[in-house]
Amino acid sequence: MSETEVVVEEAEEEVVEDVRPIAGIGTLVFGKWDASAITCKDPGLAPYINLTTVGVPHTGGRHANAWFGKAKLSVVERYINKLMRTGPYTGKKQGAMKAFESALDTIAEKTGENPLQIFVNAICNAAPMEEITRIKFGAVSQPKAVDSSPSRRLDVALRNLAKGAQQGTHKSKRTLTNCVINEISKAASDDATSFAVAKKEELERIASSAR
Repeated sequence: MSETEVVVEEAEEEVVEDVRPIAGIGTLVFGKWDASAITCKDPGLAPYINLTTVGVPHTGGRHANAWFGKAKLSVVERYINKLMRTGPYTGKKQGAMKAFESALDTIAEKTGENPLQIFVNAICNAAPMEEITRIKFGAVSQPKAVDSSPSRRLDVALRNLAKGAQQGTHKSKRTLTNCVINEISKAASDDATSFAVAKKEELERIASSAR
């Protein structure tokens, strides 16, 4: 083998080693966290938890008027959207996005694990299995327990996780990032002091009594 061929092969090897995925494209959330290895312990929720993202998790509401269009959105973006539902965070998506990204970074530093896995565990622990509805028999209205659909369970879990983080900042010096870390960490460990887990247990307890 000539010296020229050896130089060409070494150059090709260097090119292959330098190839890296573009930040945020494909399964990298915020260009940092790989979502391809995330698992869901709840088989009912697993098909509905979408972690795919392209660049910045901001679709501009293109799925807003589509039938079940929210299923095409990443749960990361859906959670960020719910963080700015009410209060001083209304419409401030950039701030909510940075707060959630910082929360994931801090969780990764504390636990040494992929923070997306902890986020998915928190969703699974905060998703109620049952709810109640009111059925009218003549002039009498009675509460009855009903099973929650997977899509509904995911919606309720994301809403309560975001609401618990929001309420933590009310009349407090804690930042939204700290409250997101606190709520997700507690929910992931199935701690009853978590707002989302407490709401889930309350719903299931009421449904059990109305069964």
